[in-house]
Amino acid sequence: MSEEMYSVEQVAERLGLHVRTVRGYIRAGRLRAVRIGKQYRIARADLDALTGRPALARPVGGTAVEVSSILQIDGVDRAAADRLATLVLAAANTTHHPAHPLRIQTVHDEERNRMKIVILGGASATAEVLHLVDAVLDGDNVLLTGEAGGA
Repeated sequence: MSEEMYSVEQVAERLGLHVRTVRGYIRAGRLRAVRIGKQYRIARADLDALTGRPALARPVGGTAVEVSSILQIDGVDRAAADRLATLVLAAANTTHHPAHPLRIQTVHDEERNRMKIVILGGASATAEVLHLVDAVLDGDNVLLTGEAGGA
């Protein structure tokens, strides 16, 4: 059983906190730690429990990039907004990388017939969603009009 363990200094660096703050968390019971000699060691699972999610490792020699985008689409009724939201959320749930989740929220303002889509995630996954929305909104589309063309 080889679980990853961190020193107080490593936890402080990962969380952007002072070492004394991390020690305070340990003493207060907010962060579980094992005392080995005169030093504390924190298991990765205990660090994850404190932060509420797994700590994402930064790419070696690189930086993590997250994109925030807000799309505003005018002239969208409730039914079209529901269809577009379903499409965008389905795309986000099936095409993202598990280590870099794509988070999307949609809001429809019925009074203004306006929809907003908020996207948070990696640059490439966000770009894919933006391309999808652009393709759906480009031209006459059954998704937005709800009308199937017939012969």
